[in-house]
Amino acid sequence: MTYRHSNRRVIGVLMAVLGITIVVEWIVVPLIRGNIPAVWSVLERLFGSPILGLGDFELTLALAFRALLVLGLIWVVTQVSTRVLRRGVLDKTSLEEGSKYAIQRMGAYLVFAIGTIAALQTLGLDLSTFAVFAGALGIGIGLGFQSMAKNFASGLLLLLEQPIRVGDRIEVAGIQGDIVNIGSRGTWVRTNENLVMIIPNSEFVDGTVTNLTVNDRIVRIPVPLGVSYGSDPGHVRSVLLEVAREHTAVLQDPAPEVIFTGFGDSSLDFELRVHTSRRVTRPRLIRSEIYFATFAAFKREGIEIPFPQRDIHVRSTAASAQLRVLVGGEDHARVPPPATSSETRKPDAAKPIEPASGQ
Repeated sequence: MTYRHSNRRVIGVLMAVLGITIVVEWIVVPLIRGNIPAVWSVLERLFGSPILGLGDFELTLALAFRALLVLGLIWVVTQVSTRVLRRGVLDKTSLEEGSKYAIQRMGAYLVFAIGTIAALQTLGLDLSTFAVFAGALGIGIGLGFQSMAKNFASGLLLLLEQPIRVGDRIEVAGIQGDIVNIGSRGTWVRTNENLVMIIPNSEFVDGTVTNLTVNDRIVRIPVPLGVSYGSDPGHVRSVLLEVAREHTAVLQDPAPEVIFTGFGDSSLDFELRVHTSRRVTRPRLIRSEIYFATFAAFKREGIEIPFPQRDIHVRSTAASAQLRVLVGGEDHARVPPPATSSETRKPDAAKPIEPASGQ
């Protein structure tokens, strides 16, 4: 269920409750009061008895029920009025999507606040009696609800300052995606995997946020690659530019460009830089498609894609002998190395030579 569908469902439930309440207040209550006095007396004591006192103010079940009903009605009016504002006024202007959403949300907060104050006064509640309660509520918010208050204040700041807007492509806390909703507590970000991550609003105020589309929807995608040392860099550049021009999602303004980044261990390193505005949310897919097209173009043009190579240089005589042993096999391993001087070794005269076994 989407965010919009859930709002419609809540509005439907509140409208149903409102209808039932009107029927009860205007039809059921008069019938019970006039025809069943005993039942009415019990209900009056039940719903009319105070359950909470605050100075001259007494809270009863009937008053609490009416207050909740009025607040629900105010919420419905807020939702309907902001939709009328969006569709009847904002959608007909040339404002950006983020600005329209910010005005809509601020209007909703304003309508709800004014409606709440008016409803409390209509119910006969003196706002001055809530001074002590407001002070206690402020302490509670400071101690237990400071995170909620911080996120709400951060949400208002995001709507007013608009460092991020609905539809922007952002990266925050290692998450990259598109902003789909800026709520009172958190911001909804849809990732490439079509997952919605709800990030607290304070992350966008206190942390580092990368807005990839704050100016426009154009982003640059780097495509690094390498070719063999026998390739002509000018030829490589022309082939890469041709591949970029043939891709349908690559913009020609700004034009693609090829950067010769340096000499690698076994390759000439290049970087193809392309710009796109149509597929901002799928840069890896564009890079993959360019790699496929580049491989086919290099194969057609005879440009070799290298792989790492290593050359072994033998410098010592001992190392050469060991290498011959490895190449020649076990019989060569029994051959002693050549003498390094003109002297020849004679057998020790003090130790007779024993005859070989088997003779």
